[in-house]
Amino acid sequence: MTQAVIEPATEQVLAEVGTTAAAELDRVVDAARAAQRHWWSLAPSARGAALAAIAAGIEAEAATLARLEARNVGMPIGDARGAVAGAAATFRYYAATPERLGGTTIPVAGGVDMTFREPLGVVGVITPWNFPLTIASWKIAPALAAGNAVVHKPAALTPMTAIELGRIGLEAGLPEGLLSVVVGSGSELGRALVEHPDVAKVSLTGSTAVGVDVGERAARQIKRVSLELGGKSPSIVFADADLDQAAAGLAGGVFGNAGQDCCARSRVFVERVALEPFLERLERTVAGMRVGDPLDEETEMGPLISAGHRTAVAEYTAGAQIAMQGSVPDGPGYWFPPTVLHPLADGDRAAREEIFGPVVGILPFDREEEAIARANATPYGLAGSIWTRDGARALRVARGLEAGALAINSYTSVRLGTPFGGFKQSGIGRELGADAPEAYTELKNVFMSTEG
Repeated sequence: MTQAVIEPATEQVLAEVGTTAAAELDRVVDAARAAQRHWWSLAPSARGAALAAIAAGIEAEAATLARLEARNVGMPIGDARGAVAGAAATFRYYAATPERLGGTTIPVAGGVDMTFREPLGVVGVITPWNFPLTIASWKIAPALAAGNAVVHKPAALTPMTAIELGRIGLEAGLPEGLLSVVVGSGSELGRALVEHPDVAKVSLTGSTAVGVDVGERAARQIKRVSLELGGKSPSIVFADADLDQAAAGLAGGVFGNAGQDCCARSRVFVERVALEPFLERLERTVAGMRVGDPLDEETEMGPLISAGHRTAVAEYTAGAQIAMQGSVPDGPGYWFPPTVLHPLADGDRAAREEIFGPVVGILPFDREEEAIARANATPYGLAGSIWTRDGARALRVARGLEAGALAINSYTSVRLGTPFGGFKQSGIGRELGADAPEAYTELKNVFMSTEG
């Protein structure tokens, strides 16, 4: 069976790709189990060398991969180049893990106690359509580095770079079957992967609703899960902040990737005395946004992923008070303009739910404690930003916010070497950073008696 992959900027078929039926999953997982045993038997240096070779393979095809990602997702080509470079850096970073994933010795009476980090076996990786190659690398690289095999199911809308990554891995020297890419629907193939008895763990990035379903199904087998889920991330702008940077930064902080980002700062709390000057600056940001062809070097924002998603995003602005809106191209493409909602109440749907589009709500506040309380009044807790020149205030607010990835005077809270993940319904577990491979292992304790 095959499926058509649609290019969101043109609404035309980009490619026809083969799909995997749920009934074929046994064969894929069996091959992964066999490959994993061979992979784990290799010297750590050999496993590290293979991961480094994947990084080199990604870099060798960077231009092709970036163009493919831009066309499949609709992200601007400059952002796609950054995504490809980041994927290569991720595999290179975790190439050091096999020789460093050690255990400990523990002082005990009567002998020696030691711990080992053992691979889980076969890991199911399920990734979303907004940052396909980036998020796949965040999961696959540490899972392989810890000695596991991976069965990767990319989003059905955006499988193109996942397929290429599978090929690059094989060419880099991974055993056949160690990294398998299966394409199909989440409701059928994804569910079968979660429920497969020989898949020891599932690592998912997706919506909170999907995360709840995956968690429930995995729990029936006491299956390990990592869940990176939805967000409704705040930005808190105090009157003493650099208002130019805080407003201009929203070009990436909420309109980047057309707002299709779980970390998007879609609620911006602005100290009331700074509201009008902030809105004036934000209007310049919105008016200056270049929305258009993802392959155009000048483009800052591309289309949404699909017609259905565009309809869903539009529902949040229907009947809302739109303070300002950018422009979009005429003709084919799933375009939606950068949009600012103001005034907006905390209880409004657009202020409560994850929109996953280029829509931001402006919410004035009067006191620091009020801003923290209102920012926390959400089931989500993924990311956030604090804008102020007062260092003590910045740290007070950062400690007060219920979120896992915060930035002060910046909208960038995700870095390769630091842990990323959310509080509350934004997920379970952490990705990235030096400790990420441990999430793909079991901790084994061994006591050896030294007494006769």
